[in-house]
Amino acid sequence: MEHYGQLYIDGEWVAPTGEGTRTLIDPASEEPWATVTSGGGVADVDRAVAAARRAFASFSKTSIDERIALIDRIIAAYERREAELAQLIAREVGVPVSFKAQVASSAGHMKVARDVIRTYAFERQLADTVVRREPIGVCALISPWNWPIQTSVIKVIYGIAAGCTMVLKPSDSSPVSGVALAEVMEEAETPPGVFNLVIGRGSVVGEALSRHRDVDMISFTGSTDAGIKVGEAAAQTVKRVCLELGGKSANIVLTDANLEKAARWNIHRGFSNNGQSCHAPSRLLVHESQVEAILPFLVDEIGRMRVGDPRDPATTHGPLVNAQQFNSVQNHIEIGLKEGGRLVTGGLGRVEGFDRGFFCKPTVLADVTRDMTLAKEEIFGPVLVVMPYRTEEEALDIANDSIFGLGGYVFSEDRKRGYEFACGLRAGRISYNGANTNSFTPMGGYRQSGIGRSMGVYGLEEYLEVKSIYGFEEEAHALPQH
Repeated sequence: MEHYGQLYIDGEWVAPTGEGTRTLIDPASEEPWATVTSGGGVADVDRAVAAARRAFASFSKTSIDERIALIDRIIAAYERREAELAQLIAREVGVPVSFKAQVASSAGHMKVARDVIRTYAFERQLADTVVRREPIGVCALISPWNWPIQTSVIKVIYGIAAGCTMVLKPSDSSPVSGVALAEVMEEAETPPGVFNLVIGRGSVVGEALSRHRDVDMISFTGSTDAGIKVGEAAAQTVKRVCLELGGKSANIVLTDANLEKAARWNIHRGFSNNGQSCHAPSRLLVHESQVEAILPFLVDEIGRMRVGDPRDPATTHGPLVNAQQFNSVQNHIEIGLKEGGRLVTGGLGRVEGFDRGFFCKPTVLADVTRDMTLAKEEIFGPVLVVMPYRTEEEALDIANDSIFGLGGYVFSEDRKRGYEFACGLRAGRISYNGANTNSFTPMGGYRQSGIGRSMGVYGLEEYLEVKSIYGFEEEAHALPQH
């Protein structure tokens, strides 16, 4: 058993003001593997925010070259620990080490942030005015358990690139990932107070950060329900809020699409990360005349998955994060069957051959209609619903009939037809024929999928304030045009 009992505040590892520990359970074995402090509280938030506020006075004035040098040190420290971090999140949240996007892609995100500020015009001319973008201040960063390393890295690195200081609160389900990132920041010689880590309950630490009058901006990734609470608390001090929340993304297979390609890609993308991804294409919309033709491809692709120990490099899919999430997914499957969904593969219970661990059967249900629970609620597990449509107009209407709007996917052999359909989708990121996303372009959602964007120039600007300065016409004319 390992124990993680300290917080990282003002460049030092310190004991929390409160007492108590929590036991962490390995989702693959259901055995305890570590304990972590549960003592982080309001007083610790105050300490961390005060340290960040002190550090902001000097760090906000650092040059771009100084920030680039710091980011390069963070990248180097991070890359030295990638293998260790992959093993850590396999044990902590059940993500297979074979799923490279979780850990290996984070260094790429840091390099993009570094390169963005090399050329970003923090001062520009608009008419005869100097328009400056300046670091917003102290940022509270609350990260989720499903992408515990990558999401935290993106928040932290864009805050640093902008010249902000910060307090990170990792998810209650993945606190050790936060500790590991703090160790990386320490190894990179991040100036004291620029980065701080407070571990504790969301209802205590997250609430205190959201309400804190000395926090200028809060970036939260998690469920829509939790995001609403963060927004309500943050409104008390009118701070900037950036939220990436839930999703119920649709993959629309138009009638001229390659059915096999669409089906296999949907399983690969939707069930990666054990199906615990807010962008997962969890609704597959297929023309009513093609539903039976596409189902065998879905089943066959699921049959190629290898479920097992997430620490085994041969494993493609591991367990869900904890018992609560496993039970939630089981409940959704049961509801789907009761409401008339047709079980194509999978179903209730653990994967065959496992008597322990939160291994959910990869499941497909057909004949799902828009009024059913599984067509509306985010399941957050390896469950796909297949929904028939009669016309493209109806398909677009079904796809947009959601409180969410995070991602969308379109398959068609006609590029013009596919593009026009993609433009009609009310979501923040749309992929055509399985095209890969990238780290340069903004990520975020419409409606209850969130507020604001992360990554690239748009992500950097979430951490910047805008100032207009008048009376310096000569200086303005020497700047880039806005």
